[in-house]
Amino acid sequence: MKKKMTVAVLFGGQSSEHEVSCMSVVNVVSAMDKEKYNIYLVGITKDGRWLLVDDIARVSDDTWRESKTQAIVSPDASDHGLLCISGVEQKKLPVDVIFPVLHGMYGEDGTVQGLFELARIPYVGCGVLSSAVSMDKASTKLIVDTLGIRQAHYVLITYLDMKDMDDCVRRVEAALSYPVFVKPSKAGSSKGVSRACNARELREGLLEAVKHDAKILVEESINGREIECAVLGGCAPEAAGVGEVLSADTAMYSYEAKYFNADSHTDLRPEFPDGIRDAVRDAAVRIFKAVDGYGLARVDFFLEKGSNAIVFNEINTMPGFTGISMYPMLWADQGIDMPHLIDRLISLAYERFGA
Repeated sequence: MKKKMTVAVLFGGQSSEHEVSCMSVVNVVSAMDKEKYNIYLVGITKDGRWLLVDDIARVSDDTWRESKTQAIVSPDASDHGLLCISGVEQKKLPVDVIFPVLHGMYGEDGTVQGLFELARIPYVGCGVLSSAVSMDKASTKLIVDTLGIRQAHYVLITYLDMKDMDDCVRRVEAALSYPVFVKPSKAGSSKGVSRACNARELREGLLEAVKHDAKILVEESINGREIECAVLGGCAPEAAGVGEVLSADTAMYSYEAKYFNADSHTDLRPEFPDGIRDAVRDAAVRIFKAVDGYGLARVDFFLEKGSNAIVFNEINTMPGFTGISMYPMLWADQGIDMPHLIDRLISLAYERFGA
């Protein structure tokens, strides 16, 4: 009988997307073949405690934070796994691969990936560099600029700039026309994002965004359809189909609209003008390669109304796996269901490390 593979599945985290991660991990673990995988669940609380969780049901009913056992990835490469501490008792749990179902800061930004590299444990998803530059929208823009792919014009504001809010407003108004979108450079799931139609709303948006990151992008508004493409693979990544986001919030695809409004939905096979679908898929793969992506990513675009121009929005290196998340649905539409998608992601982790 083939030996089971031991997978440490991390979830939660210290970011503003903590709750999304908790929703994602339930679907990921539920889809994992228990005949293939021995699973250690490690939940990270909002204040940064790492806990061993004995049952996925405790995530569903939100009692997992009551665990009394610490479980941390040991940076000592000879341990190659988890160091678990319960009172005065300590034990080591060997791990074959780590699946970090973590979104946002301290989970998707290269920090925890660096820990996995130190531990020399294969892990699912993008590496340190690609995670870091993809999490930081300002850095991503610099890279995508080299590809000749159109993206929204923007003004970069830092928390230090905001000491002179009048100057920030002047800079934005000199470069862009209202309405504009205000985005933390390193946040996801539309956390801290707002739409500003005047100087007062711009000030309010900047003050909200700076709660999530010290760098803020103020972008031009693109009047277009919101479309997303799923990318999967290693050295030769492939793109799935292209889906469309149909938000219940007509002004913007907000956090609440994404996860808590039943009127928001996705179209996995929207109608596009000839050539658009293939052009989006090509652009998604090019961007994925340019940021040194590996494993998986969801690449988001706008299809500008009137011109049908493709405008890059952002790349997400650990997309959601919730019940309404586009990434797994796009692959399921291609015939790759969640269990097989997870198998492929874990296999890619091994391929990268030559395990």
